[in-house]
Amino acid sequence: MPSQPARRPRFPWAGRNYRIQTAATVISGLGNAGAPIATAFAVMDSGGSTTEVGYVTAARLVPVVLLLMVGGALADRLPRHHVMVAANLFNALSQAVLAALVLSGHVQLWQLMLLSAAGGAGHAFYAPASEGMIMQSVSTEHAGRAFSVFRMALNSAQIGGMALGGALTAAVGPGWVLALDAGCFLVAACLRFLLEAEAAPTAGAGPGMLRDLREGWQEFASRRWLWVIVLQFAVLMACITAVDAVYGPIVAKEQLGGAGDWGLALAAHGIGLVVTGLVMVRWQPRRILLVGNYGVFLFGLPALALAVAAPLPVLVAVMFLSGAGVTVFGVNWMIALQQEIPAEMFSRVSAYDQLGSLSLAPVGTALAGPAADALGLSGALWACAVLCLLLSAVVLLEPQVRQLSRRAARPAEAAVPTGTEATAVR
Repeated sequence: MPSQPARRPRFPWAGRNYRIQTAATVISGLGNAGAPIATAFAVMDSGGSTTEVGYVTAARLVPVVLLLMVGGALADRLPRHHVMVAANLFNALSQAVLAALVLSGHVQLWQLMLLSAAGGAGHAFYAPASEGMIMQSVSTEHAGRAFSVFRMALNSAQIGGMALGGALTAAVGPGWVLALDAGCFLVAACLRFLLEAEAAPTAGAGPGMLRDLREGWQEFASRRWLWVIVLQFAVLMACITAVDAVYGPIVAKEQLGGAGDWGLALAAHGIGLVVTGLVMVRWQPRRILLVGNYGVFLFGLPALALAVAAPLPVLVAVMFLSGAGVTVFGVNWMIALQQEIPAEMFSRVSAYDQLGSLSLAPVGTALAGPAADALGLSGALWACAVLCLLLSAVVLLEPQVRQLSRRAARPAEAAVPTGTEATAVR
């Protein structure tokens, strides 16, 4: 009898490593998105002030900034799934200890700060390995679809996690939300233990980690399109953090309907993130960074709407558009990194990218109040909006940003079986 032709997989871009990593990211994202809400209420329930909430938040951020580069170098020296499993287990333990202390009713500020710092340290090792793994698990041929679906899953988990975290914190208290986060990290670690090892890293053959970091910096600095956009985002993230964390809630309280209206605006931003992911599954623009930066032009719209005291429907609409812009940029940025950066450098370049992009975010939050005092609330918002729009235009003066184009998959790459996506590197 004639042999039956092999059935073509329904989703040829979703290999085993991709499916496991996406599922684990959703699970850990659901728990981790609610943890900051629970931690903030844990501080306040223990008698802490708003300033002390800021201290605990900063305690988590500082280790991320200090250890990202070490995490990136380690993830390029060792199998990335081993680094992720270890980081997830460490985060599960730190969150379990924090949950136990909060549930005991005797948690102190220094304990909250120390365990928040432990969570930030775990993230610093996890994040570069995670981005390297997801980029290496997808071939260039299917990168647009795969990264769009991954970001939809990630954004949906974060939106759902924030809603679930807020509701559970109100219903059963912050300690149980932190315990749930610890459980999510544990489940994610178990899933990531099942990932297939990617091709052996070449960085481990070098004489030391400092050499690895130097090579990663050379790779990062040699590409103008890369460091120009990271510099752009260093300032953008400072402005966006100030608008989202400080100015938005103030305007909502003074001029709109309070926290409920601001929550509705944030929900619209989240819907924009997810809905645009569906569009990006099919839309494959040729000039990936040019189109991605068009999305960045939308980042300044919320500050502009808040500056002119726009009514709630207008604010909701522009928050939706800003979320759409984030996804348009994010998907195209991941495609550019996966296409242009050697696989053995993924995690180190990702670490430099994240470090540069986040470097001024604490400064933006710290200076938000003084800027509003000096310029007025409306003036500070106008400054954020103008900076966002101006930087989006200035970046387009760089030819590499305008001209970097999507490449077709190489024949050898397109032929990789979907079950062995761990070898489907650039």
